[in-house]
Amino acid sequence: MRVGMGFDAHPLVEERPLILGGVEVPYEKGLSGHSDGDVVVHAIMDALLGAAALGDKGVHFPSSDPSLEGISSLVLLERTTSLVEALRWRVVNVDATILAQRPRLVPFIDDMRENVAQALGTHKTNVSIKATTTDHMGFTGRGEGLAAYAVAMLEATS
Repeated sequence: MRVGMGFDAHPLVEERPLILGGVEVPYEKGLSGHSDGDVVVHAIMDALLGAAALGDKGVHFPSSDPSLEGISSLVLLERTTSLVEALRWRVVNVDATILAQRPRLVPFIDDMRENVAQALGTHKTNVSIKATTTDHMGFTGRGEGLAAYAVAMLEATS
């Protein structure tokens, strides 16, 4: 078995949808990024890649690649899962925490878990996503951006 950790953060900007866990969350701002800016999925991708010792998402999905502009991060998570599985690893579980002062994310968590589980090819019970605030401290507390941490566990398939 192996464990990996991931982190991602993006600034909030005008005129972009807020996508988290593949869910469009109603909010006046969205996350900047080459893809859809989905920090929770990006953190999960880095956790998986780290557990498999495959580097990070920037190595496999660089922002310099024009074909990835605006792409759904769930598509990138599916590709990440394929990379991990090609090395004969299976996702046991993932656990992610989103740092956001606003908006309130609890109503969207279940759909996020379902989307991530589908992209990973696992059951929703193997995916944990939580949200917390930073009590108005730091860039997330000031509403300048959002961040996410994730851990992932893999097990060998043979």
